[in-house]
Amino acid sequence: MLKSFYHFLMKYRHPKPQNPINHFANSAYEDHSFPKNSEDYEELSNYLELNGQYLPSMIVFDDAWEIYIVTEQR
Repeated sequence: MLKSFYHFLMKYRHPKPQNPINHFANSAYEDHSFPKNSEDYEELSNYLELNGQYLPSMIVFDDAWEIYIVTEQR
């Protein structure tokens, strides 16, 4: 079973964000409505399109998703 995307993303939290994925992880942590148990791209994408004002672009999510799929699907 995969980790949830949120669980995966939390390893990128950083007190001094150095890249867009660090910013995304920090913001998702602060977003109490983020779908924390989801492993579904469509659910997460839809949520972020409606509620992810903290993302400068959905490309950040797509980049993080690609890393998630490559590292977590073993």
